[in-house]
Order: sequence, then structure tokens, then C-alpha cells
Amino acid sequence: MNGAALVALAATIGNFLQGWDNATIAGAIVYIKKDLSLSTTVEGLVVAMSLIGATAITTCSGPVSDWLGRRPMLVTSSVLYFVSGLIMLWAPNVYVLCLARLLDGFGIGLAVTLVPVYISETAPSEIRGLLNTLPQFAGSGGMFLSYCMVFGMSLSTSPSWKLMLGVLSIPSLLYFTLAVFFLPESPRWLVSKGKMVEAKQVLQRLRGREDVSGEMALLVEGLGIGGETSIEEYIIGPGDELADGEQPATEKDKIRLYGPEEGLSWVAKPVNGQSSLALVSRQGSLANQSVPLMDPLVTLFGSFHEKLPETGSTRSMLFPTFGSMFSTAEPHVKTEQWDEESLQGEGEDYASDAGGADSDDNVHSPLISRQTTSIEKGMVPPPSHGSILSMRRHSSLMQGGGEAVGSTGIGGGWQLAWKWSEREGEDGKKEGGFKRIYLHQEGVPGSRRGSLVSLPGNDVPPEGEYIQAAALVSQPALYSKELMDQHPVGPAMVHPAETATKAPIWSALSDPGIKRALIVGIGIQLLQQFSGINGVLYYTPQILEEAGVEVLLANLGLGTESASFLISAFTTLLMLPCIGIAMRLMDISGRRQLLLTTIPVLIVSLIILVISETVGFSSVVKAGISTACVIIYFCCFVSAYGPIPNILCSEIFPTRVRGLCIAICALVYWISDIIVTYTLPVLLSSIGLAGIFGIYAVVCVISLVFVFLKVPETKGMPLEVITEFFAVGARQADAAKNE
Repeated sequence: MNGAALVALAATIGNFLQGWDNATIAGAIVYIKKDLSLSTTVEGLVVAMSLIGATAITTCSGPVSDWLGRRPMLVTSSVLYFVSGLIMLWAPNVYVLCLARLLDGFGIGLAVTLVPVYISETAPSEIRGLLNTLPQFAGSGGMFLSYCMVFGMSLSTSPSWKLMLGVLSIPSLLYFTLAVFFLPESPRWLVSKGKMVEAKQVLQRLRGREDVSGEMALLVEGLGIGGETSIEEYIIGPGDELADGEQPATEKDKIRLYGPEEGLSWVAKPVNGQSSLALVSRQGSLANQSVPLMDPLVTLFGSFHEKLPETGSTRSMLFPTFGSMFSTAEPHVKTEQWDEESLQGEGEDYASDAGGADSDDNVHSPLISRQTTSIEKGMVPPPSHGSILSMRRHSSLMQGGGEAVGSTGIGGGWQLAWKWSEREGEDGKKEGGFKRIYLHQEGVPGSRRGSLVSLPGNDVPPEGEYIQAAALVSQPALYSKELMDQHPVGPAMVHPAETATKAPIWSALSDPGIKRALIVGIGIQLLQQFSGINGVLYYTPQILEEAGVEVLLANLGLGTESASFLISAFTTLLMLPCIGIAMRLMDISGRRQLLLTTIPVLIVSLIILVISETVGFSSVVKAGISTACVIIYFCCFVSAYGPIPNILCSEIFPTRVRGLCIAICALVYWISDIIVTYTLPVLLSSIGLAGIFGIYAVVCVISLVFVFLKVPETKGMPLEVITEFFAVGARQADAAKNE
């Protein structure tokens, strides 16, 4: 986790530079206007060029990042920051300055759009929320330091606006150095391109351990889009229950599950009526009758978080129980080279004997083999101990403190497994198929849960031997329709490199799960921008001036401009401890709960501001009330509604279209930002501050309703499981409409 945290810190320098630039131009424009004799229109254009640049680059940043990778785009962002800083340092006239601001906007757009994606794809699910709050902290920290710099320079006899803007090049050099020499490529992007060896090496570095086979298998499964997902329930027991070669013919209701480790398997018995996830899935819209308009996927996500074991979402008692369930059969099948660079051509035999630790043999997902090696004569799945698996044996699930940190877990208390089934085809021949399963323990081990003892058969073994688990069951990501049409006799899958060039892009947006996720992402970005943060930022200096702060600073010998910069620095300083608290709570309370807790405070703050503007309070009372409301508003906004929309958008889309979908949401964000910023003066002159804050309060009420009805809780869940939940929830919602 230390590796992932350091990588996230380095990546957020891009957001630090965004905050730095926002504050610097706010201070420098005062001197630019005087020096270049700008009209109000041109002054606004100079400030707006970065917004225009960010909006323009966002339209293509997502698809390009899906094509070239996340890291090259962050390197490009750092170069744009550096070049724009040098040009602003030189800028002889307003035209060159506008060009530099446009390039600066390109850098801002890339950083703001892709840093959350990069962090989400590299961070462990247990601390993903914390690390993805770092961009908000870095941006506010950049604003604070920049205001301090501008304040210091404003005390000189002739402040240089070129120097103020040009300083941006210095931290951007650090950003460039780290992006080139320290930041790795996203492992999820690498897997999507079939670069398995490099993905494994990056994961080992990020997780600080050698065995990452479980997460590697998860990343492969994350390549799928759509597909029919069902929720099932199992009672799961040790995989060594059966002797070698023995078929479970006497108990036809039992199936064997295979994990992402060599020789790792379990025996599972399907059951009904125990799992909270399955109950919600079966009931569909009935689960939401108490709140008729609530999206079924919100209930589905909620059923998972509300029924966790006492240890919480980041740990699971499933894994300690599974620790005694390993079987340790030696592998006796050939594996294959997996990295796309190692593929020599169609028709060759790609199989090879298991090699050294650095070979591709040790990184591919179990049950996966190229068509050329899997559709072999008479090949059938071995009946015991998952001997078709090709990962390491004797892998420990537990390290210190009982925390699941081994390679078998995929994060958030989830376990990845597969099951194989056979059936007779129309021609009488046996046909096989296998399913991918995401398992999560429900409650506690069987010996401690009374409801398990009451299952039919009453055959629950002693302490810790069996557990109850909910399962998301779907077709494996790389088990393509073309492959199924060939009727393979064994568990065959295509190589990720073979699907890397297939267009996942615009056609995938019609998938019900992705459409549902886009509604959530676009809706929350739109409502966040119209909830008032820009208006309150605009009004803050006036409020603090009315409170007498500026007069007090003037009495200390500070000029009006210097006092304004110091006030702005103080305002941004207040944000930092609040964001720090949010970082702590993001993976404990969760995104949804933080929003539902803080948005009502925003509403109350805005209503009180409206009242203070309309009721005839004395100037001192009005200033005191307004100052308190603004501070409370800032603190609540930056602790939840500020960072969470970007966090959610980076979590809810599948790997193959994540960049594209993020770009769509970011485009909505920037367009809304432009609309709010440049309609504010017009609204101010037409309806006044009371009217503006009234509109913002109404939007916050709408935001609260939207979050309650549409936004699910994603804390502690692997990204691939989140997208699977969206697919299930979308199907339930469609079924509810058809009822």
C-alpha cells in the first residue's frame, strides 16, 4: 500500500499545479489589467482561456488515454504546464499570454480528468477513497501556497505578473521528472492491451509483494462489458473434501469452485434464502417499495454494505476460513506464454513448460488458454484439486493481524473463483462452459451462525469449516461468443491481446450498466457545479470585507490588494484540515454517507445567507452570520461534494471504456463550470445575491434527492465488482419497468 500511496502522491502534483494556477491568475490579473490596459472583456478572456483549453482537451483525453495509456497523458500534462509557464514568463503582449493560458488549460484538463482515473486503477480498494481525495487536498494546497507567494510579491514596489505566472514552470519540472521516471503505467490499462508481464511487475511494485496472481486474474476479468450476471448463494467448504480423481457423483448438488492459485479449489453447495444480496436480487423493485423512486442498484449496493461481517468491508472472515481449504496438487498441464510481445504468429504452438518467476506462465488467469492450446482432443476439466490451474501453491492467505493481504483476495473482502459445468448438446456430445464468480462472505462462519444450521440436511461441519457466501456469477470476460460458437471441449479463452484492438468504444455506451453509470456520473458532476461553490468563492472577499477583516489588515499597513490576497490565502487554508478529515472518512463512512450528511449543511448555510441578505440585520451581525456561513459552507463542500464526484466517476465504469466515460463526465463538469462562472455577474445584477444563493440552495436540495435515489455506495469494493453491480442493478431496473 505504501507503493500505491507514493504513486498517488506523485500523480496529484498535476492537481497541485491546477490549484496553483487558479490562485496565481486571480492575483496576477490585477497587475495584467494595469500593465496591458485591458478592457473588461479581454480581461475575462485571459482568465477564461484556461477553462476553454481544459474543456477542449477533455473532449479527446479519455479515448486517447484508452488508446495510448494513462501515464503518457500525465507526462503530456506536465510538459504543457512547463511550456505554458515559460511562455507566460516571456509574454510580450496579450495575444501570446492568451496562447500560453490555452496551453495551460490543456495541462489542467488532462490532469483533472485523468489523475482520479490513474489513482483508482492503481490503488487498493481498501484505501482508494483516501488516495483519491489527495487531488482535492493538493489543489487546495496549491492555491494556499500560490496566494502566499502572490501576497509576498504584492508587498514589493513593482510586482511582476510575468514572474507570478512563470513560477509555474518550477513545480511542473518536478511533475515531469516524477511522471517520466517514477510513475508506472496503470496495471489495468496494461492488462487491457495484453501486456501481462509488465502489468504483473507494476502490481508487485504497487502492492509490495511478489504474489499478485489473484489481482492479475481480477484485472483480466475486468475487461468484459455487459453480459448476463446472476446472484447466487453458496455454502462453501474445503476443496480437499474429495479424494484425488473422485467425482462428486453422490452429491449432484455440489459444484467445485477454482481459485486463482495453483491447486486452490473449494466445494460449494447452492442454497436459497440466506444471502442478503440474493434476496434483493430476487425481489427487485419490491425491495424499494418503501422508497418508490429509488434506483434498485442503490439498494443492491446497500445490501452488501449493510450485511458485512463485524470486521467491516476491508476485511473478510472468508479468507481465514479458506486458509485451511487449500488443496496442493501438483500441476500436470502445460501453460503458455501470455504477453502479447511473446506471440509470434497465428497457428503456432504457444504452449510452454512452466518457466522462471519472470515468465508469463505465472501471471495468467486460471482456466485461460489460447484457442490453439485449449481446444484439444478429448480435453476435459480435471475432476479434482483444480489441476488445470497454473498459479503457485501453498500461498498464504493471512499475514499478521488476520488481515487478508495474500494474493487470493481481490480487495474489499471479495474472492475471485470459477466454476465448470458440462451439459449434453443437441448432437449428443458433451459441451462445457465455465463461469466467473465474485464471492463475498455473508455473516460469520457456519458454527457461529444459527441460520446455517437450519439449512436442509443440517450438515454444517464444526467451527470454521464452512461459510455462507453470496456470488456474482457471469461469463468470463474473455470467453467470447466467437469462441463459444466453436464448441470447445475444455475451458478455453482468448488472450487479452486478441481483444485489445477490438472497438469497445461508442457501441459499449449502449450497455445498460454503463448507461446507468453515466447517469450517475453526469448527474453528480452537473449538480456539483450548480450547487454554489463558484458563487460563494466570488462573494467571500466581500463578506470578509464587511466583517471588518480588510479594514483591520489595512490598519496594519497592508494595501487593499495585499489584504485581499491574504484573505484568500486564509480562506484556502481553512479547507486543508477539512479535506484531511474527509480523507480519513472516505473509506470508513463512505462516499454516499458523506454526501447525505454534508449536503443538508450546505442547504442550511445557503438559506441563512439568503436570510441575512433579505432581513435588515445590523452590519456587524450580518457580517458575522455571513462569515460563519461561508466558512461552514467551504468546510463541508471540500470534505465531500468537492472530491466525491470525481472519485465516483473514476470507479463506476469498466476498464475498456473508463477513459471515454470519464471524458464525457469531465466535459459536463467544465461546461457547467463555464456557465456558472460567466452567468454569475449577470445574475448578480438582475436578481442580487439573495436570488443567487436561493437558486444554489434549490440545486443543493435537488442534489440531496439525486444522491439519495441514484448514487450507490462504492467504498471498499474492487472496481470490477462495482461495474458488475451496475450491470445487475440496470437489469433489475429494466425488469421493474416492464412489470
